[in-house]
Order: sequence, then C-alpha cells, then structure tokens
Amino acid sequence: MPNLRLEALTAEIDANVRRALLEDVGSGDITAQLIPAERLAKATVISRDAAVIAGTAWVDAVFRQLDPRVAVHWQVIDGDRVQPNQPLFRLEGPARSLLTGERSALNFLQLLSGVATRARYYADKVADTQVKLLDTRKTLPGLRIAQKYAVACGGCHNHRIGLYDAFLIKENHIAACGGIANAIDAAHKIAPGKPVEVEVENLDELKQALEGGADIIMLDELSLDDMREAVRLTAGRAKLEASGGVTDATLLAIAETGVDYISIGTLTKDVKAVDLSMRLSA
Repeated sequence: MPNLRLEALTAEIDANVRRALLEDVGSGDITAQLIPAERLAKATVISRDAAVIAGTAWVDAVFRQLDPRVAVHWQVIDGDRVQPNQPLFRLEGPARSLLTGERSALNFLQLLSGVATRARYYADKVADTQVKLLDTRKTLPGLRIAQKYAVACGGCHNHRIGLYDAFLIKENHIAACGGIANAIDAAHKIAPGKPVEVEVENLDELKQALEGGADIIMLDELSLDDMREAVRLTAGRAKLEASGGVTDATLLAIAETGVDYISIGTLTKDVKAVDLSMRLSA
C-alpha cells in the first residue's frame, strides 16, 4: 500500500486551493482594501502547539495563485516536529495579499499538520513493532488526498484512496454475491491485478477468505486471542489487517499479535487542528 507522493499531487493541490480561495475571497477582500495597494509588509507564522508539520505545498499554492509577488520563506519542511512558538515561515510582499491569503493558507496548514501530528502520535506507539498503521476513507469531502498525504508525513500509511483502486469486500457484498469465495472470484474477473481485501468476523470466515485467494484479510473486531490464531493460520498466505476497537489503550496489544496492518479511522476523521498565528510587520 504505497503512500501518496507530493510530486504527484500538483493538480490536486491547485484544485484544493482554487476552491478555498473562491470560498473565502469570492469577488474580493473588501477589508484588505483599507490598506494602500502599494504598501509592502512582512509576516511570520508560528505554531502555538507542539506538532508535526504537513501542508507546506498548499500554503505555497495559496500565495502563488493569489499574488505571485508574495515570497514564502520556509523554516521547516513537511514531517518536521515543531515546538510551541516556533516560527514556521515568513512572508514578504503586498500587505493586502498577505492578509487576504492568511486564512486559506493557515486553514490548510493547521488541518494537515493536525492530521500529521495525530499520525505521528500513533506511529510512535508501535515504533518497536513491525505493524503498519493505515488510514481509511473517513476523510473530509474534497480533501481526501490532502489528508492522506498528511498521514504519510506523520509516519503512518495509506489504505486505498477510493472505491476504484482496490476491492474491499464486506458483509453486504458477501451476502449479495452468495459467499466469500464467489465474491473473491468475481473480483479477480472484474479487475485482474487489483488488490482484493475481504472483511471477516470470525476464524471460519478467515479460512474461507484464505481458500478463496484473498490478498488481504480484514479482521473486524476479533479478540486478541483470535487475532493471534489468525496470524498462525494465515502463515503469510495473505496480509492481515486489524480493524475496529482500536484505541490508545488497545493499539499496542493489537500490534503485538503479529498482524501486518491496523486501520484507524481517527487518523483523519477526529482531527484537532494545530493552533497557528500570523503576525504582520511593516
């Protein structure tokens, strides 16, 4: 499950920023018009929280689209850990543009850094194990790619991006197809080469998924004992992903069962934005 790479996201970043500027600036920033058009200024953005940074390219795109005369000078890169009151970047350019772009730029940076910070928190908890922590599709509409990129900045990993790049066969799919084996066989015929993952709720279903040739098997809220038995039964024939019931208290114990992956929806859906502040100077 490869992580998203920044160099492949240019079009997505530009689209995110266009929507954000349209939403915020609309027909024009009337408050910024209080400032003379010719006035130049500098600004510094700091973090008020300990955090892991993600989203620098989105900030760059905000000011590039808004006013190419604005220079952005970064003092950190994506993936860096920062401390409270640490400067993140400086801006130089027309004062109007600095103020107009402030909120859109900081919205991206505070959200994506919040995702990266949470991802790093969880990744650190299982750093001494071989497990990989995966995100899910529980993302903000329109910002899935951005959030999944931020997950990778924090040291976790990306699950499938959407409904198009891998199969995830769940209970209702299995019922509609007439069984696990039928569902897996149909998936291989529909899109040969695409990963096929099957969700199972007990060890009997695990055996059916293994016999059917699943690439990945999701263990849905199995007990720790059953997860350990699933690892023994699978013996490397498929990758195992634990899902459901994952909390701060249970994460390490799940990782120590020997599963390959643990998927955690809270990486992207329950995020606390990092507190950022911009100070303008002449």
